[in-house]
Amino acid sequence: MSALPSDDELVVSDAQLSAAAHRPQSLLLSFFGGLVLDSGLPPLPSSTLLDLLADLGVTEAAARATLKRMTQRGLLVRGQVGRTAEYTLTDLAEDVLREARGRVTSPAPFEHPDGEWTLLSYSVPESRRDLRHRVRARLSWAGFGGLRDGLWIAPGTVDVAAVFGRSDFAEAAGLADAFAARPLPGTDIDRLVHRGWDVPAIRAAHTWFIDTWSSPPRVGGSLAQLTLLGADWLSLLRTDPGLPAAQLGPNWPAALSTAVHHRVIDGLEPAARAALERSLRANGRIP
Repeated sequence: MSALPSDDELVVSDAQLSAAAHRPQSLLLSFFGGLVLDSGLPPLPSSTLLDLLADLGVTEAAARATLKRMTQRGLLVRGQVGRTAEYTLTDLAEDVLREARGRVTSPAPFEHPDGEWTLLSYSVPESRRDLRHRVRARLSWAGFGGLRDGLWIAPGTVDVAAVFGRSDFAEAAGLADAFAARPLPGTDIDRLVHRGWDVPAIRAAHTWFIDTWSSPPRVGGSLAQLTLLGADWLSLLRTDPGLPAAQLGPNWPAALSTAVHHRVIDGLEPAARAALERSLRANGRIP
């Protein structure tokens, strides 16, 4: 949900999902964010997580490697009960997921007040390419598109302090300056939007999501389906920051994507929560 290191393995998707493979880490973050965060559930046994990823086409070796890396990166805490490993979210991971949840559950995640923009300038030393990459990924998630090197713009009024507020971005906060902006008369907003974002690609991403989830894909059960839905929705939220409708052409599909997401999640969530409870009960984690 935020700028996190990449996994090498790709999920072997169902035939209906061949165009949208997800990294195992992204799938686990979708699962934890959708069903575990702030739920009061006990630590999850590794078998629950391995079974979930197996239903989504991830090999056991790749799944175990992902759990190890997420632990090393400070996203999961690994415990041990007898011979069974178990995992909980770290404080950092909880912060990342809570931050994303606001937009994930928003009734209108692609809408902003007309005429409002946030302009941001930043400069990261060439020697800190790792930080530069993380800042760019962070800004993209926050809705920014690049106008030119070091100059970014986002629709609406972005809480830039929150964007750089996490502890892992503390060193970047002092490198950025942000302004609330309104276009002056004569500004070609259409040209600006198409320079900052690939509008045809955003439309295609919406169309793919609608086509895919209007008839939910067949994967191994409601728990896997809900996890995959969350990963696809997060991918779409990263792709479309909520650009002004006047610049997007007729029949812009964002509202339909949102309706499909809410309809499918409402149908899947009760069964997915029940499936997770059955898994935890079978592993002796809840009575």
